[in-house]
Amino acid sequence: MSRLMGAAAGAALSVAFSVAALPVFADGGTLVLGSTQTPRHLNGAVQSGIATAVPSTQIFASLLRYDESWQPQPYLAKSWEMAEDGLSLTLQLVDNATFHDGAPVTSADVAFSIETIKENHPFKTMFAPVSEIETPDPHTVIIHLSKPHPALLLALSPALAPVLPKHLFDDGQDMKSHPLNSLPVGSGPFMVEEFTAGEAIVLKRNPNFFLEGRPKLDEIIIKIVPDTSSLLIAMENGEADIFPFMQGSQNIRRLQKAENLDVTSEGYAAVGPINWLAFNTQSPKLSDVRVRQAIAYAVDRDFITKALHRGVSAQQRGPIIESSPYFDDSIPAYDVDLDKANALMAEAGFGDGMALTIDYIPGPNEQQLNLAEYMKSQLKKIGIDITVRAAPDFPTWAGRVGGHDFEMSMDIVFNWGDPVIGVHRSYLSDNIRKGVIWSNTQQYASDKVDALLDAAAVELDEDKRRALYGEFQQIVAGDLPVYWINALPYHTSYDKRLQNAPTGIWGTMHPMDQVSWGE
Repeated sequence: MSRLMGAAAGAALSVAFSVAALPVFADGGTLVLGSTQTPRHLNGAVQSGIATAVPSTQIFASLLRYDESWQPQPYLAKSWEMAEDGLSLTLQLVDNATFHDGAPVTSADVAFSIETIKENHPFKTMFAPVSEIETPDPHTVIIHLSKPHPALLLALSPALAPVLPKHLFDDGQDMKSHPLNSLPVGSGPFMVEEFTAGEAIVLKRNPNFFLEGRPKLDEIIIKIVPDTSSLLIAMENGEADIFPFMQGSQNIRRLQKAENLDVTSEGYAAVGPINWLAFNTQSPKLSDVRVRQAIAYAVDRDFITKALHRGVSAQQRGPIIESSPYFDDSIPAYDVDLDKANALMAEAGFGDGMALTIDYIPGPNEQQLNLAEYMKSQLKKIGIDITVRAAPDFPTWAGRVGGHDFEMSMDIVFNWGDPVIGVHRSYLSDNIRKGVIWSNTQQYASDKVDALLDAAAVELDEDKRRALYGEFQQIVAGDLPVYWINALPYHTSYDKRLQNAPTGIWGTMHPMDQVSWGE
């Protein structure tokens, strides 16, 4: 097996995948994770996104972790109890957890971390209801809330709430630019040995990890390979062991043919990546819901997922990812009906047609540009003349959509596990924030939807909460501020000999302390 190993790793980083063969064993060894994502730094407390979350969840432990069935499990917290009124959560910490520098993990570190995340993380809704954090002793944390917050436990998972060492980070420096963000000290299963921006992150086994017998691996090397073709070859040759967040259908199909690899779509349920067509509902041409519905009836999701995406992506019918327990299966699907689409256009006063512009995120062509071009062809059938407007780079596209300077745009938005975290932001009227991408850029406003989402955000009874989200989905499916097309076809390819591959709800954005090599 080809491998970047131990003391040779530093030298190997400068000659990508120049490695030596080593024997396979159950515990120990190196995992080479290939990534096309380039992180700005490694501190997930102040930075969202895949690129940071993958290393951050190895370096930092969190209070809880989640199993494959969406159930919270102990991590730094050995037990927890929510008050009957839902206004406080008491957690008892394990007594043997230490940071990589040997300092004990205490309740003061937890309080500092949650306050840091609340102040700096882009997902403001995660900890917005937190009003106070009590630390009566070093191993007890009491989180007080201004209102019930059913998403709180999920927000305490590794991808969203790393626990930072207060004694190192609380020094008066700006958290978003803190020098330790690039070489952080955590209490997770792996320690940072080296971070070469744009090249690689070398993570070594934490010998004092508080979970006995873990981690299994000696080392994880996250090799950053912007050229996907090179990464595919490395996977086929055994020079890289795992490639998460693949989305190109041709690449997925290619690695499915490799005898040494397994390829799975599991591991992204909590990410909830949705590819959609956004409407500027304040545009004179799109303010009439009948036009938006006509477009929905003209678009063929089945053709997109089966033909354009080679069958690797799944259809998505609503604002909550279909793999979520909150998805309402009875949501209207808008199956293709060109007669109905043309009738709706005529009713809206556009029987003679109209012209519209569609934008798209530059880069992921299969999910964005190709679908924009498909829209241009398909919508001609209902009298809409589409101009596909390119952006030279991501900031230009984000400036247009965030600045409400668009009519329609392709977009990719994540659910992030609980609707409070990743769904509400796109539909609440008080989140229409000009200049902020991935807010309510559609400028959609519904008093009923606002009320339902506000109620669901504080409802602790799961059945009632599902019912509230069901009603929300039915309303927005009728109003169509967005036409949801497909779940982004994220796949993970990994060496068949890998044991306990990270395929839970967070995938590789979860501690890989149980991953090992099989015989």
